[in-house]
Amino acid sequence: MTKIAIFGLGEAGGLIGSDIAAAAIDAEFQIEGYDPAGVKTPSGIVRQSNPSDAVAGADFILSFTGAVDAATAINQAIDSIPESAVYADFASASAGLKRELAGTAMNSGFKFCDVALMAMVPGNGVKTPAMFAGNGAAQLKDLLSGFAMPVDIVSDNAGDAAERKLLRSVVIKGLAGLLIESLEGANQAGCQDWLWKNLIDEFTAMDHKMLQRLVQGTGVHAERRFHEMEASAQQLAELGVEPLMTRSTVANLAKVKRVGVPEVPHEVPQVSDKS
Repeated sequence: MTKIAIFGLGEAGGLIGSDIAAAAIDAEFQIEGYDPAGVKTPSGIVRQSNPSDAVAGADFILSFTGAVDAATAINQAIDSIPESAVYADFASASAGLKRELAGTAMNSGFKFCDVALMAMVPGNGVKTPAMFAGNGAAQLKDLLSGFAMPVDIVSDNAGDAAERKLLRSVVIKGLAGLLIESLEGANQAGCQDWLWKNLIDEFTAMDHKMLQRLVQGTGVHAERRFHEMEASAQQLAELGVEPLMTRSTVANLAKVKRVGVPEVPHEVPQVSDKS
């Protein structure tokens, strides 16, 4: 019998936990959970009233909390976690915090896995693509790959998965902020349909060479683009939209004028699979 304990029964923990429970219905798995909040108990999970009971005898502890609660989660029942267990932290936390958590696990004698989920959990559940890092990564991959989770083991060093995810998030989440700010202005100007179609055309035509040009062209044309983005910020302000993201672009271009841009790969890199 393999016991899986889940800390955090909200959206991510609930969806992934219930998927595991549904897939393991005819297998030798025991799935228990704990959450101090009054969230609904996901189907197939036995809810415990305290964290110590949830982790007692567990082979794997899957923690789904926010970064601010990650340290509290690992410490809340640390004396009850078996030395043979793997503790997996799914929080979108910094590499530094993940390494602190790994140190906590090491001091208590159990293994740790830094998990970085690489897509939205709603709609994917346990099949959400993920990157793993840490001394418990291989064992966790053996478990979750059995439930069809696509897993890439980055390294044995906790924090390496989080580091990669958050560097990617600079672009993905920043892009969402830029789209929102631009659309707010377009709505005020009455040209939202034109802008949306134009952006769709630009993004669907984009390839790796376009990404290269975006970076390298900024280095060459930083002075002109600096003034253009100052004008863009002024335009948004005239439309009654606070140009938070655009001001940051102006500041970034001022920095590029001083120090230039980083090198970018000339071809699409072939990233080795260390899993």
